[in-house]
This record gives sequence, structure tokens and C-alpha cells, in this order.
Amino acid sequence: MPKVTIFTLLTILAMKFAWTFFLTAFLGTVYAQTPVLLTAERADSLLRAMPDIQLLDVRTASEYGNGHLKNARNFDVRDSTFAQRLNQLDPNKPVLVYCLSGGRSAKASSLMASRGFRQVYDMKGGYAKWTAAGKPVTGAKPAAKGALTMAEFTKLTAGSKPVLVDFFAKWCAPCQEMLPMINRMKTELASQVTILTLDYDQNKELAKQLGVDEIPTFLLYKDQQLKWRGLGTVQEAQFREKIQALQ
Repeated sequence: MPKVTIFTLLTILAMKFAWTFFLTAFLGTVYAQTPVLLTAERADSLLRAMPDIQLLDVRTASEYGNGHLKNARNFDVRDSTFAQRLNQLDPNKPVLVYCLSGGRSAKASSLMASRGFRQVYDMKGGYAKWTAAGKPVTGAKPAAKGALTMAEFTKLTAGSKPVLVDFFAKWCAPCQEMLPMINRMKTELASQVTILTLDYDQNKELAKQLGVDEIPTFLLYKDQQLKWRGLGTVQEAQFREKIQALQ
């Protein structure tokens, strides 16, 4: 068995220490630069535990003006000045970011992490999930003019002819990408289905009552009963298949 000198032992220990230090530092850096995804419930708990946390709403000024979380600051992530405005925040203090449904906050929180913000929390499902859970907001305005009521919606979906409801938003990229296809099906399948396109921002109360907390969301009704629910990007073939099944 070879002799292990004190020098060799010290060298081995030094190498282990150096490697451990490097690994710890590396993992710490990765952790600090990776946004933490929180549900609305966990975000609520975080806000209660850390009332002084920086809270950032990255929706448009119009969305923010129609209701937001208390004490939230509004920096529109799609505005060209967003990155510059981040300088108004303290990168060494925790920050919770949210948008309407999670897409824009994911982009914003990733950018913030890459710019050195040490503790970034991203609220999964955003304002839609928050309000759907009955969490408190401030600045909320009455239902927009022309918003569809639940009574009106019930009448529209009560017939034997299928009704496909599309909850969309002007700022939602997947919604806008699918809109030409939806409008084409309105014409081509007019004898088989009635297609309603509802602006989420204008019909938030109805969306809440229907449990719509993500967009795009598609609801297919017949005889006032919900037959199918689709989320996100849906292929035209799937729409046609679901509609055909109700003929």
C-alpha cells in the first residue's frame, strides 16, 4: 500500500475544497439567475410574508388601469423602454412579476434574471389566475360597455346547433395567429356551428364565471352543455373533428 504523505493529503483536501467552492458558487449563480415559478396561492403567501417585496405588473397601461395587484408598479414588457425602466428597481431585492396569463411575465422575468436580479418570482397564470381565485385587486372598473352577461351567454348557447366560443385578446400572439383561421371557419362552417369571438379584456367577468383563466381558450357548446374545452394553439383539423362529432 503506497504511503500517503502529509503534503499529498493536504493537496487532495485543497483540491476537494476548491471543487466544492466552485460547484457551490456555480449552482448559486444558476439558482440566482433562474426565475422561480409560483402559483397564485404561493404568490399570495409570498406577498403576505414579504409585504415590501417589489411587485411588477408587465401588462399594458390599459390593462393595468382596469385592475391590478395592490402596490404593483407597471412596466409594459412590450414597450421599447422596458429594459431601461428596470433600472428603477433594486436588483438585490426580491421581485414578483405578473402579466395576464403568464406569457409576458415569463419573458420579463427571464430578462430580469439575465440582467442580474437575484430573486425573481414569476406568477404562473398571472392576473387571470389571481382573480379567478378571488384574490384582492385594486383599481378594477365595472364591466366594459358591450360586455356579454351570463344570461345573454346562456341564451346564445342554448340551441341544438353547436356554438364555439373563442376567448381572445388583441395582445395575445397565439390568439392573433389563429384568428384568420377562426374567421374562415365562421364562413365555411356556418351551417354546422356558430362561432363567437369574445375579447377577454372586455368580458373578464363572464370569463371568470366560466372558469376561463388562460387565453386563448375555446369552449364548444350544444344544448347549453359544454362538450369540449381547448387551450392554447389548436389545429383546424381538431376544431373540425370536434364540431363534426356534434352533428
